[in-house]
Amino acid sequence: MEVKINREIRDYTESLFFGLSLRQFFFSVLAVAAAIGLYFGLRSHFGLETLSWMCILGAAPCAALGFIRYHGMTAEQLLWAYVKSEFLMPRRLVFRSTNMYYEALKGRLHKHEQERMKRND
Repeated sequence: MEVKINREIRDYTESLFFGLSLRQFFFSVLAVAAAIGLYFGLRSHFGLETLSWMCILGAAPCAALGFIRYHGMTAEQLLWAYVKSEFLMPRRLVFRSTNMYYEALKGRLHKHEQERMKRND
Protein backbone atom coordinates (compact mmCIF):
# COMPACT_ATOMS: atom_id res chain seq x y z
CA MET A 1 0.00 0.00 0.00
CA GLU A 2 1.35 3.40 -1.00
CA VAL A 3 0.21 6.77 0.30
CA LYS A 4 1.02 9.83 -1.78
CA ILE A 5 2.03 12.86 0.27
CA ASN A 6 2.59 16.27 -1.33
CA ARG A 7 5.83 18.08 -0.60
CA GLU A 8 3.92 21.28 0.02
CA ILE A 9 0.83 21.04 2.20
CA ARG A 10 -0.85 23.86 0.25
CA ASP A 11 -0.83 21.68 -2.87
CA TYR A 12 -3.23 19.19 -1.29
CA THR A 13 -6.60 18.89 -3.02
CA GLU A 14 -9.30 16.49 -2.04
CA SER A 15 -10.61 14.27 -4.82
CA LEU A 16 -14.38 14.23 -4.95
CA PHE A 17 -15.57 13.08 -8.37
CA PHE A 18 -13.62 10.83 -10.77
CA GLY A 19 -10.31 11.83 -9.17
CA LEU A 20 -11.00 15.52 -9.74
CA SER A 21 -11.39 18.22 -7.12
CA LEU A 22 -14.75 19.95 -6.82
CA ARG A 23 -13.42 22.96 -8.72
CA GLN A 24 -12.04 20.83 -11.57
CA PHE A 25 -15.24 18.78 -11.74
CA PHE A 26 -17.41 21.92 -11.86
CA PHE A 27 -15.43 23.46 -14.72
CA SER A 28 -15.35 20.12 -16.58
CA VAL A 29 -19.16 19.94 -16.39
CA LEU A 30 -19.31 23.56 -17.52
CA ALA A 31 -17.10 22.70 -20.52
CA VAL A 32 -19.33 19.76 -21.46
CA ALA A 33 -22.41 22.01 -21.16
CA ALA A 34 -20.75 24.63 -23.38
CA ALA A 35 -19.89 22.01 -26.00
CA ILE A 36 -23.45 20.62 -25.97
CA GLY A 37 -24.90 24.12 -26.21
CA LEU A 38 -22.66 24.98 -29.14
CA TYR A 39 -23.52 21.71 -30.88
CA PHE A 40 -27.27 22.13 -30.66
CA GLY A 41 -27.12 25.88 -31.32
CA LEU A 42 -24.94 25.68 -34.44
CA ARG A 43 -25.69 22.28 -35.99
CA SER A 44 -28.07 23.73 -38.58
CA HIS A 45 -25.47 26.26 -39.78
CA PHE A 46 -22.25 24.21 -40.10
CA GLY A 47 -21.07 20.79 -41.18
CA LEU A 48 -20.14 18.08 -38.69
CA GLU A 49 -16.36 18.53 -38.90
CA THR A 50 -16.48 22.32 -38.52
CA LEU A 51 -19.02 21.98 -35.74
CA SER A 52 -16.84 19.51 -33.84
CA TRP A 53 -13.90 21.93 -33.93
CA MET A 54 -16.13 24.77 -32.76
CA CYS A 55 -17.31 22.64 -29.82
CA ILE A 56 -13.70 21.84 -28.87
CA LEU A 57 -12.63 25.47 -29.11
CA GLY A 58 -15.69 26.62 -27.16
CA ALA A 59 -15.24 24.09 -24.37
CA ALA A 60 -11.45 24.41 -24.00
CA PRO A 61 -11.43 27.75 -22.10
CA CYS A 62 -14.08 26.51 -19.67
CA ALA A 63 -12.15 23.32 -18.99
CA ALA A 64 -8.83 25.13 -18.70
CA LEU A 65 -10.17 27.41 -15.96
CA GLY A 66 -10.51 24.41 -13.66
CA PHE A 67 -6.94 23.20 -14.14
CA ILE A 68 -4.82 26.34 -14.62
CA ARG A 69 -2.49 27.30 -11.76
CA TYR A 70 0.11 30.00 -12.27
CA HIS A 71 2.44 30.93 -9.41
CA GLY A 72 0.07 29.17 -7.03
CA MET A 73 -2.96 31.20 -8.16
CA THR A 74 -6.10 29.83 -9.74
CA ALA A 75 -7.35 31.32 -13.00
CA GLU A 76 -9.78 33.67 -11.21
CA GLN A 77 -7.09 34.91 -8.83
CA LEU A 78 -4.74 35.43 -11.78
CA LEU A 79 -7.40 37.38 -13.68
CA TRP A 80 -8.15 39.54 -10.61
CA ALA A 81 -4.43 40.23 -10.05
CA TYR A 82 -4.08 41.27 -13.71
CA VAL A 83 -7.10 43.60 -13.58
CA LYS A 84 -5.85 45.14 -10.33
CA SER A 85 -2.31 45.70 -11.59
CA GLU A 86 -3.22 46.98 -15.05
CA PHE A 87 -6.47 48.92 -14.54
CA LEU A 88 -7.32 49.60 -10.91
CA MET A 89 -3.88 50.52 -9.55
CA PRO A 90 -1.58 51.20 -12.49
CA ARG A 91 1.76 52.65 -11.50
CA ARG A 92 4.70 53.75 -13.52
CA LEU A 93 7.79 52.28 -11.93
CA VAL A 94 10.82 54.48 -12.37
CA PHE A 95 14.34 53.38 -11.50
CA ARG A 96 16.44 55.96 -9.72
CA SER A 97 19.93 54.93 -8.80
CA THR A 98 21.39 56.16 -5.55
CA ASN A 99 25.04 56.38 -4.69
CA MET A 100 25.06 55.48 -1.01
CA TYR A 101 28.75 56.29 -0.67
CA TYR A 102 28.18 59.82 -2.00
CA GLU A 103 25.11 60.29 0.23
CA ALA A 104 27.11 59.27 3.31
CA LEU A 105 29.99 61.67 2.54
CA LYS A 106 27.98 64.52 0.98
CA GLY A 107 28.41 66.90 3.93
CA ARG A 108 32.11 66.30 4.19
CA LEU A 109 32.64 66.67 0.42
CA HIS A 110 30.69 69.94 0.39
CA LYS A 111 32.80 71.24 3.27
CA HIS A 112 35.99 70.19 1.47
CA GLU A 113 34.87 72.00 -1.74
CA GLN A 114 34.20 75.21 0.20
CA GLU A 115 37.66 75.09 1.78
CA ARG A 116 39.26 74.58 -1.64
CA MET A 117 37.31 77.52 -3.08
CA LYS A 118 38.51 79.76 -0.22
CA ARG A 119 42.11 78.72 -0.82
CA ASN A 120 41.90 79.45 -4.56
CA ASP A 121 40.50 82.92 -4.07
